[in-house]
Amino acid sequence: MKVSVVTPNYNGEKFLKTFLNSLNEDSEYIDEVIIIDNASSDASRDYLKNSRFNFPLVLIENTENLGFAPAVNQGILKARNELIFSVNNDTEIKKGSIKALMDLITSNDDIFSVQAKMLQYNNKELIDDVGDEYNLLAWTKKTGENHPSSEFVEVKEIFSSCAGAAMYKKSILEELGLFDDNFFAYMEDVDLALRSKINGFRNLLCPDAIVYHIGSATSGSRYNEFKVRLAARNNVWVVYKNLPIPLKITNFIFLFLGFFIKYLFFVKKGFGSTYLAGLKEGLSTRSKIDKVKFNSKNTKNYFKIEYRLIINTFKFLKK
Repeated sequence: MKVSVVTPNYNGEKFLKTFLNSLNEDSEYIDEVIIIDNASSDASRDYLKNSRFNFPLVLIENTENLGFAPAVNQGILKARNELIFSVNNDTEIKKGSIKALMDLITSNDDIFSVQAKMLQYNNKELIDDVGDEYNLLAWTKKTGENHPSSEFVEVKEIFSSCAGAAMYKKSILEELGLFDDNFFAYMEDVDLALRSKINGFRNLLCPDAIVYHIGSATSGSRYNEFKVRLAARNNVWVVYKNLPIPLKITNFIFLFLGFFIKYLFFVKKGFGSTYLAGLKEGLSTRSKIDKVKFNSKNTKNYFKIEYRLIINTFKFLKK
């Protein structure tokens, strides 16, 4: 069994050599590397067309920047393998990591995704992300961020795999509906994780797979108008799309507090109006989002999700 590597690229020429050379180290497990170029204006396409690697490279050339989610979906649909390794271009993959991900994801039928242990590229002694957790406040938190890299050495269940370094099963992706193209970027992996958990699948951390991640390489910074607006809009969509009415009612006060506190936070950062604009866009355009249809056979899974949201909220407030 081999994998299809799927990577969007937008003006990422400066990262591609390091990224692709690291994939060469694990080429025996790679059937194809699919790069989806979102109308880059740098020399990315020339580099990809004129370089040679130890694996077949498939280049999809878009005429406009479609965003992360649609680009990854293009790669998934093009892929000819069951195992899809979604990974950012601003990364370096440690040798043996792809095999570790493959071994874990194929160990049980109910495993949908496995995330690599992401370390900070510029300080490899610190963790970047070992799984994203979502809570009652509609906040997503990167687990382990800035913790020593010596921590999180056991396989553990996580709420969501970060699509910047995660392996998925294509058959389940197609069953769930892939990433939501409407999201463009940000929160699309949490939305997908919620859908997977509604249907009884698990997402796991694979600590033996190591990926060094630069972070914010495409958007440019941790906070900017583009990122704040899209994340706010998409978070509204995540709640609207995935939570059935009883859970929306049960969690309403927490959701309200979560969005309000986030607004105050971004006011201090100088992005208050941008955050509000994102929320308004999310509410006014929610009709374009296909809601997850409630199925009584998944009732037990909704209770499990609610329990996890509660636990994650307590964990967050304790810190």
